[in-house]
Amino acid sequence: MKTLSAIFFVLLLCSLAEPLVAAEPLDVSLVQLIARPKDYDGKIVRVIGFVRLEFEGNGIYLHEDDYKHSIYKNGLWIDVTKDMQKRKVELDQKHVFLEGTFNAKDTGHLGLWSGSIQKITRFQVWSEKGERK
Repeated sequence: MKTLSAIFFVLLLCSLAEPLVAAEPLDVSLVQLIARPKDYDGKIVRVIGFVRLEFEGNGIYLHEDDYKHSIYKNGLWIDVTKDMQKRKVELDQKHVFLEGTFNAKDTGHLGLWSGSIQKITRFQVWSEKGERK
């Protein structure tokens, strides 16, 4: 009986423990995140979009025109890391590949965006088609 109790206890602990392997990021479009935010809330995502890094306006947009015309709902607020700030000249106003955790509830400065990407782990310029190998 003690052995059965010990096995049950170990199984219970295993079920409560967080997974040791991080979740694999989901390759999604900004359209998917904006259209179905609840489906992706709390998940690690990879997206490509036009980024603007500015005071109270750090965002990733569907298109450059969305930024130019202040169509914030066609974008997501991004939680800029220190490394991203250091690389601002290289990254600002470019199309970028970004990986981080999607938050459907946090809609950024003044609640203008359609969600946010936080805990960003990857952020790099997305080169034009002819430049990619």
